[in-house]
Amino acid sequence: MKNLHELFSLDGHVAIVTGASRGLGKEAAEGLAEAGAKVVIAARRAQWLEPTAREFEDRGFEVLAHLCDIAVAEQTQALAAAALERYGRVDILVNNAGISWNAPYEAMPLDAWRKVLETNVIGTQNMTRAVLPAMRQQGYGKIINIASIMGLIGVPREILEAASYTASKGALIALTRELAVHYAPHGVRVNALAPGFFPTRLSAAVVERAGDRIKSVTPLGRLGEAGEMKGAVVFLAAPASDYITGQILAVDGGMTAA
Repeated sequence: MKNLHELFSLDGHVAIVTGASRGLGKEAAEGLAEAGAKVVIAARRAQWLEPTAREFEDRGFEVLAHLCDIAVAEQTQALAAAALERYGRVDILVNNAGISWNAPYEAMPLDAWRKVLETNVIGTQNMTRAVLPAMRQQGYGKIINIASIMGLIGVPREILEAASYTASKGALIALTRELAVHYAPHGVRVNALAPGFFPTRLSAAVVERAGDRIKSVTPLGRLGEAGEMKGAVVFLAAPASDYITGQILAVDGGMTAA
């Protein structure tokens, strides 16, 4: 039986985190590295990715930075190949990269729907398919999809109107459960985190406009804070969660319970 330190240790593990240059993706990568993992951080823009890589290196983390647009299958394949070439294995994938488009449902352009679904759903499947062969071959893997409470509940219009984002996160939740069942025989666990409202670049405008309303419908009465996603990511990546698959963990201050 493993002791508590061993249950949460990621020593010797290799993790890929997409959308890792800022926000919750950076926090996820930081937590995995603090737990001992070698981290491969990916994002579309070098201007944000490179400073994060340098910051991690300065802290003594083992890190590889790689530019990747997950909506392009060839780029996700190249990312997985780079991780395997450097480290020889991939144990953890955090599918964090995503975009949103805020507009009333009847006014949202069809091109906006396509762009959001192409990144959030097709991009996630691109990245997942890129790492699954290695995980199946080694007989072990942890895939963590970053969904949203918007894939679980309806959000009042005065807070946010983003139907394409909501639909994409609902799709990720369904995909999480499907892949968990299909790949359990190969030792691959697939779970999802559903964050509530955290102050990030993606949510900045919403928080500024509707922060008080969000707090009023959140039982804990506040937004998420820096560091409050990190532990959940490490838990689902670590041996402590080896008997958990196909689950959606809301990190939302109780909003989905209200």
